Amino acid sequence: MNTLSPQDDPLVLYGETFHSRLLLGTSRYPSPAVLQEAVAVSQPAMLTASLRRQTAQGDNAQGFWQLLKQARVPVLPNTAGCHSLQEVITTAEMAREVFETDWIKLELIGDDYTLQPDTLHLPEAADRLLRAGFKVLPYTTDDLVLCQRLVDVGCQAIMPWAAPIGTGKGPINPYALQTLRERVHVPLIVDAGLGRPSHACQVLEWGFDAVLLNTAVALALNPVAMAQAFADAVRAGRGAYRAGAMTEQDLAQPSTPVLGTPFWHQP
Repeated sequence: MNTLSPQDDPLVLYGETFHSRLLLGTSRYPSPAVLQEAVAVSQPAMLTASLRRQTAQGDNAQGFWQLLKQARVPVLPNTAGCHSLQEVITTAEMAREVFETDWIKLELIGDDYTLQPDTLHLPEAADRLLRAGFKVLPYTTDDLVLCQRLVDVGCQAIMPWAAPIGTGKGPINPYALQTLRERVHVPLIVDAGLGRPSHACQVLEWGFDAVLLNTAVALALNPVAMAQAFADAVRAGRGAYRAGAMTEQDLAQPSTPVLGTPFWHQP
């Protein structure tokens, strides 16, 4: 019997292979122990971490760094809280030195209320980081032209939102997201706005390559159980996409034919 396992269908980003399609944020958990358990049950491809936020914690940051090392999961530093090109570049360079990695999640915030990315300067920021040798995963909106521009400057993966950060609304613009999947031919990781495992399953069914979660897991009543639920949903969504879902029909169709069977009677 053939099965569809993550090992047979790895996530490939910038030429590197990951056997999970779930990326997990590391902020706002009730305790380091809960975060540790959530990572253990979900087995994410990467853990995101904000250098600016953790540095601000002072002495507590050292314990956080140690926890990340013990998790034995690749770290994806991000530039959370940056509002200018220079802040992004400086934070990324510091993160590369601290975490000893060229991976960076690019966040360039343009509006503090919605936490919407600065779409005007995002391609330039990505271009400068790529030229500096970073493997850039840009957090962006679901705007098709912007995502195409990010690909044009050299991004080999894009991270569009489903909804604004922390809202948990799920995909608020299915048409835009599905258009992105049809038109943008690099890995797409849905980042921000997913609140339920069903949201993650849905975007994976549409053909998105992975999801990144934080608030939906960290603020759940039971973050560990929710991390497991999301991991299961991601596997189910990817499996459904690979299996090929049936085409929707406008009219009802019987699943069991009745014509020609012994119990069919013509009125």
